[in-house]
Amino acid sequence: MTGTSDLLPIGRFSALTRISVRMLRHYDEHDVLRPAYVDDATGYRWYATTQTDDALLVRQLRDVGFGVPAIGALLAARNGSTFGHALDQQRAVLVDDLRVASHRLTLIDRMREAHHQEPTMDITIDSTPFEARTVAALRGTIPTYGDEQQLWDRILPELGRQGIALTGPCGAIDLDEEYQEQDVDKEVFVPVAPGTEAAEPLAVRELPEQPAARAVVTGPYEQLAEACDQLVRWAADRGTPGVAGMRYVYLNDPSTTPPEQLVTEIYLPISG
Repeated sequence: MTGTSDLLPIGRFSALTRISVRMLRHYDEHDVLRPAYVDDATGYRWYATTQTDDALLVRQLRDVGFGVPAIGALLAARNGSTFGHALDQQRAVLVDDLRVASHRLTLIDRMREAHHQEPTMDITIDSTPFEARTVAALRGTIPTYGDEQQLWDRILPELGRQGIALTGPCGAIDLDEEYQEQDVDKEVFVPVAPGTEAAEPLAVRELPEQPAARAVVTGPYEQLAEACDQLVRWAADRGTPGVAGMRYVYLNDPSTTPPEQLVTEIYLPISG
């Protein structure tokens, strides 16, 4: 090509597509968006007007978080199912990032409140053992500790199907020996009368009495992580740092109780 009368100089193309000259050069170097013509003598880049659609799509993909290699692949696959699938996956990532960011903002607010010595929750802590009980339980692996509801969504219909009656407040147990960032091993349970029988996926078992430090928390479940921290500090200050297997007993029904009135007992097992 010897003429550029039908082409756009890089600066004008940058203004039209709202992609900086620096990034246009970067996309050229990585074979994502090559100019229609490059002057051999000056190295100056020129773009065809037909490349505008490509450039706008590149910018959109960049703005939603795709990296340069992914952008190049998606440009080639824009008319196939891979393109839509990639957008769905990226959306899921962004939703998860938003959840994590929201959780961090909540933690920051609580840390600021604590720094100013403002009360963050209604909590009392003492040494009270976890009482023995017979339970019907469901054990499963969930994505994170905050996804416990997944197990309740499984166990409650199953209890109804098997005609198993509850005799008291429900609860949950963290079963991992160490903290897990994902794939959490957890069990939810409901107290039942001795002699109760259950079919899979439920199991009836005896939870023995366990020496423990106990926190009684009034307020929404979102406060429980902070309550656990306070409970661990309280036990450590008394020379009884506790062991794995935190247990939670939910004293009222969240479907009928306002979040600020929910009462939860948290038990930190203490080795005998």
